[in-house]
Amino acid sequence: MLNIVGKRGWYFLFSALILLPGIISMAIPPGWASWDSGLNPGIDFTSGSVLQISFDEPVNEQQIKERMDALGHPEALIQKIGPRSAFIRTNQFREAVGDGLSERETVERDLEQTLGLQRDKVDFASVSPIIAGETVRNAFFAVLAASVFILAYIWYAFRRVPKPWRYGVSAILALVHDVVFVVGVFSILGKVLNMEVNSMFIVGILIVAGYSVNDTIVVFDRIRENVVRHPDRALDTVVNLSVMETIGRSLNTSFTTLFVLLAMLLLGGPSIRELLLAVALGAVIGTYSSIFIASQFLVIWDRGELGRFFRMGRRSTATAASSLLSLLGR
Repeated sequence: MLNIVGKRGWYFLFSALILLPGIISMAIPPGWASWDSGLNPGIDFTSGSVLQISFDEPVNEQQIKERMDALGHPEALIQKIGPRSAFIRTNQFREAVGDGLSERETVERDLEQTLGLQRDKVDFASVSPIIAGETVRNAFFAVLAASVFILAYIWYAFRRVPKPWRYGVSAILALVHDVVFVVGVFSILGKVLNMEVNSMFIVGILIVAGYSVNDTIVVFDRIRENVVRHPDRALDTVVNLSVMETIGRSLNTSFTTLFVLLAMLLLGGPSIRELLLAVALGAVIGTYSSIFIASQFLVIWDRGELGRFFRMGRRSTATAASSLLSLLGR
Protein backbone atom coordinates (compact mmCIF):
# COMPACT_ATOMS: atom_id res chain seq x y z
CA MET A 1 0.00 0.00 0.00
CA LEU A 2 1.22 3.49 -0.90
CA ASN A 3 2.49 5.31 2.20
CA ILE A 4 0.84 8.72 1.75
CA VAL A 5 1.01 9.70 5.42
CA GLY A 6 4.75 9.03 5.57
CA LYS A 7 5.44 11.94 3.21
CA ARG A 8 3.27 14.46 5.04
CA GLY A 9 6.13 16.90 5.51
CA TRP A 10 6.43 17.33 1.76
CA TYR A 11 2.73 18.13 1.47
CA PHE A 12 2.99 20.93 4.03
CA LEU A 13 6.08 22.27 2.25
CA PHE A 14 4.23 22.21 -1.09
CA SER A 15 1.27 24.04 0.47
CA ALA A 16 3.60 26.70 1.83
CA LEU A 17 5.12 27.17 -1.62
CA ILE A 18 1.76 27.61 -3.39
CA LEU A 19 0.27 29.84 -0.68
CA LEU A 20 3.27 32.13 -0.21
CA PRO A 21 3.11 33.94 -3.61
CA GLY A 22 -0.55 34.82 -3.06
CA ILE A 23 0.07 36.01 0.49
CA ILE A 24 2.97 38.17 -0.71
CA SER A 25 0.79 39.56 -3.51
CA MET A 26 -1.93 40.48 -1.00
CA ALA A 27 0.64 42.07 1.32
CA ILE A 28 2.58 44.30 -1.09
CA PRO A 29 1.04 47.69 -2.01
CA PRO A 30 -1.71 48.08 -2.89
CA GLY A 31 -2.35 45.46 -0.24
CA TRP A 32 -2.18 44.84 3.48
CA ALA A 33 0.88 47.07 3.77
CA SER A 34 -1.28 50.02 2.64
CA TRP A 35 -4.44 48.88 4.49
CA ASP A 36 -5.96 47.47 1.33
CA SER A 37 -7.35 44.03 0.49
CA GLY A 38 -4.65 43.18 -2.05
CA LEU A 39 -7.35 42.46 -4.64
CA ASN A 40 -8.40 44.47 -7.67
CA PRO A 41 -11.97 45.58 -6.84
CA GLY A 42 -14.50 45.73 -9.64
CA ILE A 43 -17.54 47.93 -10.04
CA ASP A 44 -19.45 46.03 -7.36
CA PHE A 45 -16.95 47.25 -4.75
CA THR A 46 -16.57 50.81 -5.98
CA SER A 47 -19.06 53.49 -6.92
CA GLY A 48 -20.75 52.78 -10.24
CA SER A 49 -23.90 52.86 -12.33
CA VAL A 50 -26.35 50.10 -13.15
CA LEU A 51 -28.73 50.06 -16.11
CA GLN A 52 -31.49 47.54 -16.74
CA ILE A 53 -32.39 47.93 -20.39
CA SER A 54 -34.67 46.44 -23.06
CA PHE A 55 -34.43 46.43 -26.87
CA ASP A 56 -36.86 46.24 -29.78
CA GLU A 57 -35.06 43.21 -31.21
CA PRO A 58 -32.91 40.43 -29.65
CA VAL A 59 -29.28 41.45 -29.04
CA ASN A 60 -26.28 39.59 -27.64
CA GLU A 61 -23.74 40.60 -24.99
CA GLN A 62 -20.99 41.20 -27.56
CA GLN A 63 -23.04 43.82 -29.43
CA ILE A 64 -23.70 45.76 -26.22
CA LYS A 65 -20.07 45.37 -25.14
CA GLU A 66 -18.81 46.82 -28.43
CA ARG A 67 -21.00 49.90 -28.05
CA MET A 68 -19.93 50.44 -24.43
CA ASP A 69 -16.27 50.15 -25.47
CA ALA A 70 -16.84 52.74 -28.20
CA LEU A 71 -18.46 55.05 -25.63
CA GLY A 72 -15.40 54.90 -23.38
CA HIS A 73 -16.53 52.22 -20.93
CA PRO A 74 -14.43 49.09 -21.59
CA GLU A 75 -14.87 48.12 -17.91
CA ALA A 76 -18.64 47.66 -18.38
CA LEU A 77 -20.05 44.29 -17.31
CA ILE A 78 -22.92 42.98 -19.42
CA GLN A 79 -25.35 40.34 -18.20
CA LYS A 80 -28.24 39.15 -20.38
CA ILE A 81 -31.52 38.56 -18.55
CA GLY A 82 -33.54 37.64 -21.63
CA PRO A 83 -33.37 37.79 -25.44
CA ARG A 84 -34.15 41.52 -25.43
CA SER A 85 -33.06 42.60 -21.94
CA ALA A 86 -29.76 43.06 -20.13
CA PHE A 87 -28.00 44.53 -17.11
CA ILE A 88 -25.10 46.93 -17.63
CA ARG A 89 -22.77 47.69 -14.71
CA THR A 90 -20.15 50.34 -15.30
CA ASN A 91 -18.22 53.14 -13.63
CA GLN A 92 -20.16 56.13 -12.36
CA PHE A 93 -21.63 58.17 -15.21
CA ARG A 94 -20.53 61.80 -15.30
CA GLU A 95 -23.14 64.49 -14.90
CA ALA A 96 -23.90 67.03 -17.63
CA VAL A 97 -21.65 70.07 -17.91
CA GLY A 98 -23.38 73.28 -18.99
CA ASP A 99 -25.86 72.64 -21.80
CA GLY A 100 -24.27 69.31 -22.75
CA LEU A 101 -25.70 65.87 -22.25
CA SER A 102 -24.95 63.74 -19.24
CA GLU A 103 -22.97 60.57 -19.86
CA ARG A 104 -26.04 58.48 -19.11
CA GLU A 105 -28.06 60.30 -21.78
CA THR A 106 -25.22 59.87 -24.27
CA VAL A 107 -25.11 56.12 -23.65
CA GLU A 108 -28.88 55.73 -23.89
CA ARG A 109 -29.06 57.72 -27.14
CA ASP A 110 -26.27 55.68 -28.71
CA LEU A 111 -27.83 52.35 -27.75
CA GLU A 112 -31.21 53.59 -29.04
CA GLN A 113 -29.77 54.55 -32.42
CA THR A 114 -27.55 51.49 -32.91
CA LEU A 115 -29.33 48.61 -31.15
CA GLY A 116 -32.92 49.80 -30.75
CA LEU A 117 -32.92 50.59 -27.03
CA GLN A 118 -36.37 51.22 -25.54
CA ARG A 119 -35.58 54.34 -23.54
CA ASP A 120 -38.93 54.37 -21.78
CA LYS A 121 -38.06 51.01 -20.18
CA VAL A 122 -34.63 51.93 -18.78
CA ASP A 123 -34.12 51.45 -15.04
CA PHE A 124 -31.12 53.33 -13.66
CA ALA A 125 -29.45 53.13 -10.25
CA SER A 126 -26.17 54.14 -8.65
CA VAL A 127 -24.09 51.55 -6.79
CA SER A 128 -22.66 52.66 -3.45
CA PRO A 129 -19.37 51.19 -2.19
CA ILE A 130 -21.00 51.12 1.27
CA ILE A 131 -23.40 48.41 0.09
CA ALA A 132 -20.50 46.42 -1.35
CA GLY A 133 -18.60 46.74 1.91
CA GLU A 134 -21.60 45.38 3.78
CA THR A 135 -21.72 42.42 1.38
CA VAL A 136 -18.09 41.57 2.09
CA ARG A 137 -18.60 41.87 5.85
CA ASN A 138 -21.71 39.70 5.69
CA ALA A 139 -19.81 37.07 3.69
CA PHE A 140 -16.99 37.12 6.26
CA PHE A 141 -19.38 36.68 9.16
CA ALA A 142 -21.21 33.95 7.24
CA VAL A 143 -17.98 31.97 6.85
CA LEU A 144 -17.09 32.63 10.50
CA ALA A 145 -20.49 31.44 11.72
CA ALA A 146 -20.36 28.42 9.41
CA SER A 147 -16.92 27.52 10.80
CA VAL A 148 -18.29 27.54 14.36
CA PHE A 149 -21.21 25.31 13.37
CA ILE A 150 -18.87 23.00 11.42
CA LEU A 151 -16.62 22.63 14.46
CA ALA A 152 -19.59 21.93 16.73
CA TYR A 153 -21.21 19.47 14.32
CA ILE A 154 -18.05 17.48 13.62
CA TRP A 155 -17.23 17.44 17.33
CA TYR A 156 -20.63 15.87 17.99
CA ALA A 157 -20.69 13.56 14.95
CA PHE A 158 -17.22 12.18 15.78
CA ARG A 159 -17.84 11.87 19.52
CA ARG A 160 -17.13 8.11 19.47
CA VAL A 161 -13.50 8.59 18.43
CA PRO A 162 -10.75 9.99 20.68
CA LYS A 163 -10.46 13.80 20.77
CA PRO A 164 -13.22 14.50 18.22
CA TRP A 165 -12.67 18.27 18.34
CA ARG A 166 -9.40 17.76 16.45
CA TYR A 167 -11.37 16.67 13.40
CA GLY A 168 -13.38 19.89 13.43
CA VAL A 169 -10.33 22.09 13.84
CA SER A 170 -8.49 20.22 11.07
CA ALA A 171 -11.46 20.68 8.71
CA ILE A 172 -11.50 24.43 9.40
CA LEU A 173 -7.73 24.69 8.88
CA ALA A 174 -8.15 22.98 5.51
CA LEU A 175 -10.98 25.42 4.68
CA VAL A 176 -8.73 28.40 5.49
CA HIS A 177 -5.96 26.82 3.42
CA ASP A 178 -8.26 26.57 0.38
CA VAL A 179 -9.77 30.05 0.69
CA VAL A 180 -6.34 31.69 1.11
CA PHE A 181 -5.11 29.90 -2.01
CA VAL A 182 -8.04 31.06 -4.17
CA VAL A 183 -7.90 34.63 -2.88
CA GLY A 184 -4.13 34.67 -3.41
CA VAL A 185 -4.49 33.54 -7.03
CA PHE A 186 -7.02 36.30 -7.69
CA SER A 187 -4.68 38.82 -6.07
CA ILE A 188 -1.89 37.77 -8.43
CA LEU A 189 -4.21 37.82 -11.46
CA GLY A 190 -5.39 41.29 -10.44
CA LYS A 191 -1.85 42.64 -10.43
CA VAL A 192 -0.64 40.75 -13.54
CA LEU A 193 -3.74 40.61 -15.77
CA ASN A 194 -5.79 43.39 -14.13
CA MET A 195 -8.53 40.86 -13.29
CA GLU A 196 -11.19 42.41 -11.09
CA VAL A 197 -13.21 40.77 -8.34
CA ASN A 198 -16.93 41.36 -8.05
CA SER A 199 -19.93 40.00 -6.16
CA MET A 200 -19.68 36.74 -8.12
CA PHE A 201 -16.23 36.26 -6.61
CA ILE A 202 -17.72 36.46 -3.10
CA VAL A 203 -20.27 33.81 -4.07
CA GLY A 204 -17.42 31.69 -5.44
CA ILE A 205 -15.48 31.93 -2.17
CA LEU A 206 -18.53 30.77 -0.21
CA ILE A 207 -18.91 27.82 -2.60
CA VAL A 208 -15.21 26.99 -2.21
CA ALA A 209 -15.62 26.93 1.57
CA GLY A 210 -18.55 24.52 1.27
CA TYR A 211 -16.75 22.32 -1.24
CA SER A 212 -13.67 22.17 0.96
CA VAL A 213 -15.61 20.97 4.00
CA ASN A 214 -17.58 18.46 1.92
CA ASP A 215 -14.39 16.88 0.53
CA THR A 216 -12.77 16.78 3.96
CA ILE A 217 -15.77 15.16 5.64
CA VAL A 218 -15.73 12.31 3.10
CA VAL A 219 -12.18 11.41 4.17
CA PHE A 220 -12.81 12.02 7.87
CA ASP A 221 -15.91 9.84 7.87
CA ARG A 222 -13.87 6.92 6.56
CA ILE A 223 -11.20 7.60 9.19
CA ARG A 224 -13.89 7.50 11.86
CA GLU A 225 -15.18 4.15 10.59
CA ASN A 226 -11.70 2.64 10.51
CA VAL A 227 -10.78 3.98 13.95
CA VAL A 228 -13.82 2.19 15.41
CA ARG A 229 -13.17 -0.92 13.30
CA HIS A 230 -9.44 -1.12 14.11
CA PRO A 231 -8.98 0.32 17.63
CA ASP A 232 -5.64 -1.46 18.05
CA ARG A 233 -3.99 0.29 15.08
CA ALA A 234 -1.99 3.52 15.26
CA LEU A 235 -3.78 6.61 13.95
CA ASP A 236 -1.27 7.22 11.14
CA THR A 237 -1.90 3.68 9.84
CA VAL A 238 -5.67 4.19 9.99
CA VAL A 239 -5.43 7.57 8.25
CA ASN A 240 -3.28 6.13 5.47
CA LEU A 241 -5.75 3.25 4.97
CA SER A 242 -8.71 5.64 4.93
CA VAL A 243 -7.09 8.01 2.44
CA MET A 244 -6.31 5.13 0.09
CA GLU A 245 -9.92 3.95 0.32
CA THR A 246 -11.39 7.38 -0.50
CA ILE A 247 -8.83 8.86 -2.89
CA GLY A 248 -10.50 7.38 -5.96
CA ARG A 249 -13.88 8.83 -5.05
CA SER A 250 -12.37 12.24 -4.28
CA LEU A 251 -10.50 12.41 -7.58
CA ASN A 252 -13.49 11.24 -9.62
CA THR A 253 -15.73 13.83 -8.01
CA SER A 254 -13.17 16.56 -8.62
CA PHE A 255 -12.62 15.63 -12.27
CA THR A 256 -16.32 15.50 -13.12
CA THR A 257 -16.86 18.85 -11.39
CA LEU A 258 -13.93 20.38 -13.25
CA PHE A 259 -15.18 19.19 -16.65
CA VAL A 260 -18.48 20.98 -16.12
CA LEU A 261 -16.82 24.13 -14.76
CA LEU A 262 -14.29 24.33 -17.60
CA ALA A 263 -17.05 23.89 -20.18
CA MET A 264 -19.02 26.72 -18.57
CA LEU A 265 -15.86 28.84 -18.29
CA LEU A 266 -15.13 28.43 -22.00
CA LEU A 267 -18.70 28.74 -23.28
CA GLY A 268 -20.35 30.92 -20.64
CA GLY A 269 -20.56 34.68 -20.57
CA PRO A 270 -18.08 37.03 -18.89
CA SER A 271 -20.54 37.94 -16.12
CA ILE A 272 -19.91 34.64 -14.28
CA ARG A 273 -16.24 34.22 -15.19
CA GLU A 274 -14.92 35.09 -11.72
CA LEU A 275 -17.43 32.73 -10.09
CA LEU A 276 -16.48 29.80 -12.32
CA LEU A 277 -12.74 30.40 -11.99
CA ALA A 278 -12.96 30.62 -8.19
CA VAL A 279 -15.00 27.40 -7.95
CA ALA A 280 -12.68 25.58 -10.38
CA LEU A 281 -9.63 26.57 -8.32
CA GLY A 282 -11.51 25.58 -5.18
CA ALA A 283 -12.36 22.15 -6.59
CA VAL A 284 -8.69 21.44 -7.28
CA ILE A 285 -7.26 22.77 -4.03
CA GLY A 286 -10.14 21.32 -2.00
CA THR A 287 -9.44 17.82 -3.27
CA TYR A 288 -5.75 18.25 -2.55
CA SER A 289 -6.26 19.60 0.97
CA SER A 290 -8.79 16.92 1.98
CA ILE A 291 -6.30 14.17 1.10
CA PHE A 292 -2.91 15.69 1.83
CA ILE A 293 -3.54 18.44 4.41
CA ALA A 294 -6.62 17.95 6.61
CA SER A 295 -5.99 14.26 7.31
CA GLN A 296 -2.29 14.92 7.91
CA PHE A 297 -3.13 17.50 10.58
CA LEU A 298 -4.70 14.67 12.56
CA VAL A 299 -1.49 12.63 12.33
CA ILE A 300 0.99 15.35 13.29
CA TRP A 301 -1.35 16.38 16.12
CA ASP A 302 -1.60 12.80 17.38
CA ARG A 303 2.17 12.29 17.21
CA GLY A 304 2.98 15.68 18.73
CA GLU A 305 5.22 16.60 15.80
CA LEU A 306 4.02 20.18 15.43
CA GLY A 307 4.63 20.96 19.08
CA ARG A 308 8.10 19.42 18.96
CA PHE A 309 8.94 21.43 15.85
CA PHE A 310 8.00 24.76 17.45
CA ARG A 311 9.76 23.90 20.70
CA MET A 312 12.89 23.12 18.76
CA GLY A 313 12.40 26.32 16.77
CA ARG A 314 12.54 28.33 19.97
CA ARG A 315 15.80 26.67 20.97
CA SER A 316 17.62 27.34 17.74
CA THR A 317 16.94 27.87 14.06
CA ALA A 318 19.42 25.17 13.15
CA THR A 319 17.66 22.59 15.27
CA ALA A 320 14.28 23.55 13.80
CA ALA A 321 15.66 23.17 10.28
CA SER A 322 17.02 19.76 11.20
CA SER A 323 13.61 18.75 12.55
CA LEU A 324 11.95 19.89 9.33
CA LEU A 325 14.41 17.94 7.20
CA SER A 326 13.78 14.91 9.38
CA LEU A 327 10.03 15.30 8.87
CA LEU A 328 10.47 15.62 5.10
CA GLY A 329 12.58 12.50 5.03
CA ARG A 330 9.91 10.29 6.55
